[in-house]
Amino acid sequence: MSAERKIAVVTGAGSGIGRGVSLALAGAGWSVVLAGRKAERLAETTALAPGADLVRVPTDVARPEDVDALFGTVRERYGRIDFLFNNAGTFGPGGVPLEDLPYSAWRKVVDTNLTGSFLCAQAAFRLMKDQDPQGGRIINNGSISAHAPRPDSVAYTATKHALTGLTKSLSLDGRPYRIACGQIDIGNAATDMTQRMRRGVPQANGELAVEPVMDAADVATTVLHMAELPLEANIQFATVLATTMPFIGRG
Repeated sequence: MSAERKIAVVTGAGSGIGRGVSLALAGAGWSVVLAGRKAERLAETTALAPGADLVRVPTDVARPEDVDALFGTVRERYGRIDFLFNNAGTFGPGGVPLEDLPYSAWRKVVDTNLTGSFLCAQAAFRLMKDQDPQGGRIINNGSISAHAPRPDSVAYTATKHALTGLTKSLSLDGRPYRIACGQIDIGNAATDMTQRMRRGVPQANGELAVEPVMDAADVATTVLHMAELPLEANIQFATVLATTMPFIGRG
């Protein structure tokens, strides 16, 4: 392994955006630690990049002990980290009115999307602060829901708004240690999570409408660009979305 190879951790690396970003990083010569709840899905990601330096660590980011083990593996194997993509997340039960949303469902979304991102950022921050040379980059996967909600998405939307606060706090607290933090807000990338867009999803006016999607590879390209900037430069917020989806304006 080249001494110049940079080290990344990607959560939610077993599918969708996480898989795409992991493969883009590997293709650019990064060593990538793949984190995700399902070991078999991480193995599938690894199989798509034969010869790449990919390490699989089954992880539930909502469990502090799992996050400790994940970053313990990073420290033991590489001794440093250059980049964390905080990508793991869940939408929660769709189509459930706010007044009927179970507390358990609310907690699952908050624990995964917000607490999991905090725990991973905290662990990465500690390693980036302690390593020599200091510094690194964290990118949080937000959502266009960090700007505007969909109907019946209170838990998801609340956590994505909260991630924006996490991003800003990490950016501020990381300044003395050369730790940069940005956020990518994604709209309608073609993944398993957005299959429903092709069947029709509720709109703010109560109608059901099919929405356009974009290639998830375009998101991966954007994250790779953000990750490879020198630490003296930072893309604080980026929004990547299907061009004609109903987001800007009134639909």
